[in-house]
Amino acid sequence: MAAGTSKASTPSTSNIERLIEALGDPNCPHCHGAGYLRRDLPLGHPDFGKLEICACRQADVMRAVRERLFSLSHLDELKELTFETFQPRGRMGMGEWQANLLEIAFNTARQYAASLHGWLLLQGGYGCGKTHLAAAIANFAVGVGVPTLFLTVPDLLDLLRFSFNSEDTTFEDRFNEIRNAPLLVLDDFGTQNATAWAQEKLFQIVNYRYINRLPLVVTTNAPLDEIEERIRSRLKDPDLVSVLHINVPDYRRPTDDTGHPELSSLGLLAKCSFANFSLREEEGLEAGTVKSLEKANKAALAFAERPNGWLVITGSYGCGKTHLAAAIANHRAGMGTPPIFVTAPDLFDHLRATFSPTSTVSYDRRFDEIRTAPLLILDDLSTRSVSTWVREKLYQLFNYRYNAELPTVITTAETLEEIDARIRSRMLDARLCTIYAITAPAYHGARGKRGKK
Repeated sequence: MAAGTSKASTPSTSNIERLIEALGDPNCPHCHGAGYLRRDLPLGHPDFGKLEICACRQADVMRAVRERLFSLSHLDELKELTFETFQPRGRMGMGEWQANLLEIAFNTARQYAASLHGWLLLQGGYGCGKTHLAAAIANFAVGVGVPTLFLTVPDLLDLLRFSFNSEDTTFEDRFNEIRNAPLLVLDDFGTQNATAWAQEKLFQIVNYRYINRLPLVVTTNAPLDEIEERIRSRLKDPDLVSVLHINVPDYRRPTDDTGHPELSSLGLLAKCSFANFSLREEEGLEAGTVKSLEKANKAALAFAERPNGWLVITGSYGCGKTHLAAAIANHRAGMGTPPIFVTAPDLFDHLRATFSPTSTVSYDRRFDEIRTAPLLILDDLSTRSVSTWVREKLYQLFNYRYNAELPTVITTAETLEEIDARIRSRMLDARLCTIYAITAPAYHGARGKRGKK
């Protein structure tokens, strides 16, 4: 080993180099107080000229780095967000499938904290627990001595901007400090001001950690499609990234088993299942009518088991099509992947509500949430007697899902001839869409069993 050079011989020194020099032991026989060494290696060796912390100060330097990153993170303000304070099964009254989903997320986060292998992406709405889990990972890592930087993305960008005028550090030092942190946790990804500069800095940080396989935890409530393309491609790498979709309600809101408390009306139809769907044999319906119920029921059950393409169920009001649509939704929710279930009139009320000054969500975000839903169930579709705006939004919605081939269930009391021609043309594409017509009249309940359907 060659003894470490003095500060005077290194005209450009980083925060880490200055820190090592400040902690250097003047009595050390190896570094003579410099705090680091340069290995005696031949010219051309990949490690030629690189600094190596002297053994006399490795522990002190690592402790100082941990403390500096901890202070930048403000983790002391999040010290209560630990695995011990997280409720793995959620709140009292949460649906069984949601409690299971949350417990899986909890266990996965704990396993990640213990290994810090690869990346972990936590996706979910506001208040679902993703920030708590991310902070718990950070607090656990700090507790076992791993230098950790926990930042919301807007705060990260502010740190970089402020470093331009800082007397304490340079932009280059701060930037390297962030991208080289042994563990980096980025909270609220996608909420930052998407300037070209911000996008470029974020990409450089993410790409650096991607190339060097450095541990990264990201939380976001934004769809991946809204994240810059270069970053999105790295977050989608299945060999590096584990993705957790925490599809549970905001803990600050009343519990809603659908996972979409602001959109879904499925809670009103929680009792609709395939087990209690009536084929109405006792009513003496014609054989062809009963057959239409059987076919629709069988198709709906098959779709619920494996959503693929579009399923359209037509029929008069009260014939059972809404029951089957709700049964599909409840079946999927029971499997831990609840769809968005909404009636067409309610859907447009939700969209209009985003124009209110008091709305907490933008129109673009809400519309995108609906049109990109992994499974959308739209009940009571009607394109007659609707405004031009509604007709256009329906077309945009269905055209997007048609091109993306996203699983969709539609119920309507209108005939195909009455449906808007642009939407009808997509429904008639047999490669994607299957149509089932229920010819039964409105169901009024079996005689002597009023109220039971």
